[in-house]
Amino acid sequence: MKHIWTDAKPTKQAEPKPAKQADSNKRTTDRRDIELPARLTWKDQRGTTRFATVVTRNVSDFGVYVETPSPLSIPLFRLVQFQLERDGRAGEALPGWLQQGRVLSAVYRVTPPSSSRKQGLALRLMVDPRRVAAVVEDARATA
Repeated sequence: MKHIWTDAKPTKQAEPKPAKQADSNKRTTDRRDIELPARLTWKDQRGTTRFATVVTRNVSDFGVYVETPSPLSIPLFRLVQFQLERDGRAGEALPGWLQQGRVLSAVYRVTPPSSSRKQGLALRLMVDPRRVAAVVEDARATA
């Protein structure tokens, strides 16, 4: 019978690592709760131009969440023109590109209506990447 001897010290059992907490806010800029009237314009699958009046619920530098008084048939990733009504464009809490007029946007989330809530649409503002980079840099510098 052959025995193998080692001088190895007993190994310390690895302590379980604490679960990594998920960062709940992965946004590069803050969301601001703002209730302003706005308008969406898009073309449906047949090429017909459609309009809808919506109300903004919150705005960030790169996105906006809106609610509609009546359900809309807008699919995900549809390009829409988002425009605040003239009376609401003067707010300091708004990004500059929302104050100037229409902004091309993409629908990236649709919240269906329920008995307690209106239909909601999350829009990603399609902004010039150079302007986005400048905003992100400013946000990091102030953080």
